[in-house]
Amino acid sequence: MNETFRSLTLINDRYDGVIIKSFPKDIDEFEEELGFLINHLEDKKLLWIKIQIEDSTFIPLLTKYDFVFHHCNEKDITLVKRLIDNPVIPTATNHTLGVGAIVFDGDKILVIKDRFYEKYKLPGGHIDDSENISTALIREVYEETGINVEFDSIICLGHFSPGQFNESNLYVVCRAKPLNFEIDIQDTHEILEAKWMKIDEFVNGETTHPYNESIIQTALESEGFKIDDRKNLIPRDDIEYELFR
Repeated sequence: MNETFRSLTLINDRYDGVIIKSFPKDIDEFEEELGFLINHLEDKKLLWIKIQIEDSTFIPLLTKYDFVFHHCNEKDITLVKRLIDNPVIPTATNHTLGVGAIVFDGDKILVIKDRFYEKYKLPGGHIDDSENISTALIREVYEETGINVEFDSIICLGHFSPGQFNESNLYVVCRAKPLNFEIDIQDTHEILEAKWMKIDEFVNGETTHPYNESIIQTALESEGFKIDDRKNLIPRDDIEYELFR
């Protein structure tokens, strides 16, 4: 529930903290309100605020009051101030998510070659913010090959550390069913080639990484984890979720 404190709009969070949801755009007025708020907060452990990129001039003021960076994206950054010693602060994002696609057509497998890796590999890429695994899989395969696919199952999960930006990387390998077969690369800036290759040729190729050999063998031997189609498994309408079992 939002509360008003002078000219600030506040909301309590689950970590015994307070989130500043809105504030005056005059920096002197904001500093006065912020100082007054800090001096009058009782029984709270954390003070949060999200700053949009157009309000980035407020960041030096916040760091002056001992706010630190917590997490960010292209358009905003969230800062937090400790109001007590050693409070529990939820971990910010510390990993990236990727999805890889195993797409079979009989005795053939869909592979690509891009500008960053000289050998053939599986289609795939990063899962975007707020994107489901199955949606990312379908999007990435289409962008890189022009093949429309239907999600089938999760085959395996890889964890690599350190990964990009020195964070952990979780790589979800999925099997998908092709709905068409003609190659028509959409992302021609990144993808140099896409083709259907004999499974044996790819798996036994001298340049094929043993990791790919292993996951393809797993896909040939296992049905993997399917999506549970039951609805309302999570009692919140504002959360997108997929359950695999």
